[in-house]
Amino acid sequence: MTTTETHGAREARGDTAGFALLAARLGDDALVLGQRLCQWITRAPTIEEDLALSNIALDLIGHARALLALSGTLDGTGRTEDDLAYGRGDREFRNTLLTALPNGDFAVTVARQLAYSHYAVLYYEALAGSAEPGLAACAARAATEVDYHRRHADGWTVRLGLGTAESGRRMQAALDRVWPYTAELFDEDDLVARLAGTGAAASPGPLRPVWRERVHAVVERAGLAVPAPRWEARGGRQGLHGEEFAPLIAELQSVHRQFPGGTW
Repeated sequence: MTTTETHGAREARGDTAGFALLAARLGDDALVLGQRLCQWITRAPTIEEDLALSNIALDLIGHARALLALSGTLDGTGRTEDDLAYGRGDREFRNTLLTALPNGDFAVTVARQLAYSHYAVLYYEALAGSAEPGLAACAARAATEVDYHRRHADGWTVRLGLGTAESGRRMQAALDRVWPYTAELFDEDDLVARLAGTGAAASPGPLRPVWRERVHAVVERAGLAVPAPRWEARGGRQGLHGEEFAPLIAELQSVHRQFPGGTW
């Protein structure tokens, strides 16, 4: 190994601040999407779907706990996952706008899950090779679980697309609604570029063609058209969220705010 390679490997392992920010972003994605899915409890179309969405939400909240705890360790503050989940204001969350998108009807939720879960499988698989051992371990575990979420979303996309005329119409409308929010998943800002440049962590950007190929195959199998959005939504990674976000975070944090320090 050359001196340059040794320095590069050391630099890759030593960017704890960068790893902390990346872990917090991914944790926020999982936490916010998990909270959205929790809103389906007792409201899903069938009992089976009530259980399925609850279990997916539970997986996501588990990912969030691990990633936020890792972030609090790496950034040197010692904050716990609860501190980060319940102690921040809505502008401090760095999740993508897609994950906070309101549930809409069941088809919108399916479309959101289709876009996110295909991305998450690819990105977590790539991050399993991260130079940060804790992040690599979190990613390897999450990749296996979100692959189940992907299969669930694939199945419902096809079922709704090939179902009745009404279900097909709603599924197409849902894809059209969700697709402008997918580009942000693959953005490469300074943080991602820095980590990817040292080989410390993969960038999601190069994964977009594979994501597109896989998702498009599902949409086409469902007899639907792949949307071609004329605009793209961004801002979540910078803490710029829509008007529906603050009420979601208030709901998430309501019990903690009412009983600070409470234990069960």
